[in-house]
Amino acid sequence: MGALGLIGNDDSARKLTPYLRGWPGESQHQRAVAGLDALAAIGSDTALMLLNSIAQKVKFKALQDRAREKIAQIADARGLGDEELEDRLAPDLGLDDDGTLLPDFGPRQFRVGFDETLRPFVRDGANLRLADLPKPNKADDKDLSAAAMERFKALKKDARTIAAQQVRRLEAAMCAQRRWSMEVFGQCLAGHPLVRHLVQRLVWGVYGSEANLLACFRVAVDGDWTDAADAPFALPEGDGLRTGIVHSLDLAAADAAAFGQLFADYGLVQPFAQIGRDVYMTSAADLVAGSFERWVGVVVASGRVLALETRAGGAAARGMAARSGMSTSRSALAARPSWI
Repeated sequence: MGALGLIGNDDSARKLTPYLRGWPGESQHQRAVAGLDALAAIGSDTALMLLNSIAQKVKFKALQDRAREKIAQIADARGLGDEELEDRLAPDLGLDDDGTLLPDFGPRQFRVGFDETLRPFVRDGANLRLADLPKPNKADDKDLSAAAMERFKALKKDARTIAAQQVRRLEAAMCAQRRWSMEVFGQCLAGHPLVRHLVQRLVWGVYGSEANLLACFRVAVDGDWTDAADAPFALPEGDGLRTGIVHSLDLAAADAAAFGQLFADYGLVQPFAQIGRDVYMTSAADLVAGSFERWVGVVVASGRVLALETRAGGAAARGMAARSGMSTSRSALAARPSWI
C-alpha cells in the first residue's frame, strides 16, 4: 500500500477503491484503512474524489469515519474547510474547457455531453444523440478508435462515481443557504468542465453583504449569464457580493415561472427540485404557540427520521430543517428528497 501511494496513478486509484469498500466485510478493516492512506498519498483529483466518495457513503461506518478524518486532514493542510475542499475535489475528467470530450475514430468524430444526472451521452457528426459510443467499424482508424473507446469507458465509470455526490452536495448547499464568493463560483462551479453541466440547470442568486437576495440569473451553455428573460445579466453594484442556489422559498413566482419556461425552451431538466419545489410553512397558530402540537402522537418509522440525518449529512440536514421553517412534518418524515 505504501508503494502504491508513492507510484500509483488515477487508474490505480480506480482499481483500488472497490476493494476498499469490500474489505471491512471480509474482516480486513485495517487493510482498507491502509488503502485510504494510499488514495490520500496518490493525491490526484481522481484519487481524492474517490476518497471523498467513501467518506460520503459506504456500508461500513468505521471505514467511513476514517475516510472523513482523512478528508478533514487534507482540508486542514490546505487551509480549507470541508465544504471548500469539496468545491475543489471535483475532477475535470479530462474534459475540454467547454465541458465536452471529442472521441476521434479517424473518419468519424463524436462529441460527448452530460445530462442532468451527469450521465454522459454522445452526439455524432449529424448531431444525433446516441446512448453510447458506437463500436468501431472497418473504415475507422484502429488505434484511434480503440483509444477513444477506452477513454469513454473510463469517463463513464468516473462520472458514475462523482455524479450523485455532486448533485447531493449542491442540493444540500441550497437548503443550507450556502454562499460562494463570485471568484470561487467562477472557478469551481460555473467554470468547472464537469460541474458546469449542473450549474447551467439551476437558478442562481446574487446576495448582498447583508445576505439579501438582489437578483437572479442562470449560466448559459456558452458561459454567459442571463436573466429570466434570457437577456444578458449584469452583476448589481456593491461590495462583498456572493452567490448561491436560490431556494424556492425566496424565488418570486414571476421569476420561477419565467425561468421554468426558459429551461423548458432549452430542454433543460434540473438535477433536483428547485423551481416549484414543495415547501411547507408553519401555521400562524404554530408560530404563536412556539411548538408543533399538531404532530404529537403521530407515529412514523424511526428509520425515516434517522434518514434525515444521513441524507445530506448532519449539518446540511439541520440546514434543511431550518429552511423549511419546521422541525418535523409528515412530508419530512416520508424522507422524500424534495420535502423542502
